[in-house]
Amino acid sequence: MTAASQPSPRAAAEAIPAASPCRPVAPRAPLDLPVVDILSAEKIFPDGTRGLAPIDLSIRRGEFVSLIGPSGCGKSTLLKLVANLFEPSDGRIVWWQGNFSRVGEAGRRLAFVFQDPTLMPWARVRTNVRLPLDLAGTDRAEADRRVDAALVQVGLDRKGRHFPGQLSGGMRMRVSIARAMVTEPDLLLMDEPFGALDEFTRNKLDDDLIRLSWEKKLTTVFVTHSLYEAVFLSTRIVVMAANPGRIFGQLELDEPLPRGDDFRNSDRFAALCRELSAMLHAASLESRGDR
Repeated sequence: MTAASQPSPRAAAEAIPAASPCRPVAPRAPLDLPVVDILSAEKIFPDGTRGLAPIDLSIRRGEFVSLIGPSGCGKSTLLKLVANLFEPSDGRIVWWQGNFSRVGEAGRRLAFVFQDPTLMPWARVRTNVRLPLDLAGTDRAEADRRVDAALVQVGLDRKGRHFPGQLSGGMRMRVSIARAMVTEPDLLLMDEPFGALDEFTRNKLDDDLIRLSWEKKLTTVFVTHSLYEAVFLSTRIVVMAANPGRIFGQLELDEPLPRGDDFRNSDRFAALCRELSAMLHAASLESRGDR
């Protein structure tokens, strides 16, 4: 696994369900091979809590898949199964049609961005971004080249000498994203990274993320509580229900990429948000046993 992290247990890790009740899931081309196959994977925690019922889900190359649903529905648990931070209690996960031992090879790199940027406060931005390459023993000249490129990608090429405490919350999150991008990942996993930010900063980072994902042809799995963010970013949205966590439905979005304010302000965006809102309401009712 290629990690985007700092030296702590948590940060070191940085290192075809049922169709939507509102819209059928479009079939995929046969040659569009999956990056991740989740095959009847479930999670039961040591205290007996059933975090996830059996989940079946395929993530295809180049997709931007958002996971959304009520609190406690297992979004982050599912993401951590994909990251191999948790092992399923039953079922299995397949990465690039193989097991996790080959993740990290060329074309099979994975990076994880947590909600908390988890930066080293005593280290400058460049050092924070370079950390996963230092841990991997990457040649310093090559590491510096990648750091330069990653900082340009997130618009922080003039902030490399700063310390995290000198940056805004949005800039610190950009550093965390740069630390993931420096590993040149093929699969990017993000656990509600912008949830603590104000709406203006969040929208700007969403703009940057969708551009970056499109330019780099990333496969991205993104956890969010914001239906507006999910609609703006995603090519597919997976709606989850709780008690236990499970897939309730899916919503495909075939809007052109990259997207910007023209899409955010469009009637189409508003209609998709209404459709997703109805799905989330139904998922919440099912989670409470009201359906």
